[in-house]
Amino acid sequence: MAASVRDNKVRSRFELDVGSELAFANYRLTPSAVIITHTETPRALRGRGIASELIKGALEIIRRDGKKVIAGCGFVVDYLERHPEDADLVA
Repeated sequence: MAASVRDNKVRSRFELDVGSELAFANYRLTPSAVIITHTETPRALRGRGIASELIKGALEIIRRDGKKVIAGCGFVVDYLERHPEDADLVA
């Protein structure tokens, strides 16, 4: 995917633009971890791997920032189960 995930710190969410649509994952911060609380993909984009691309990018940002992740929504739980290569990020 050509677009990249960004951390919108003001809104406490990771964002991914897809055309004129926006997928996002809300989060809360702790001193050492990022709790991803909700993942939202516009209905028209569902089933295309957009949410997975969003979480992959979010985890790259979390890793770069030296933090851990706590899965606070079902999609992130499922993503982490399917991607054991990211197990080192789990708090």
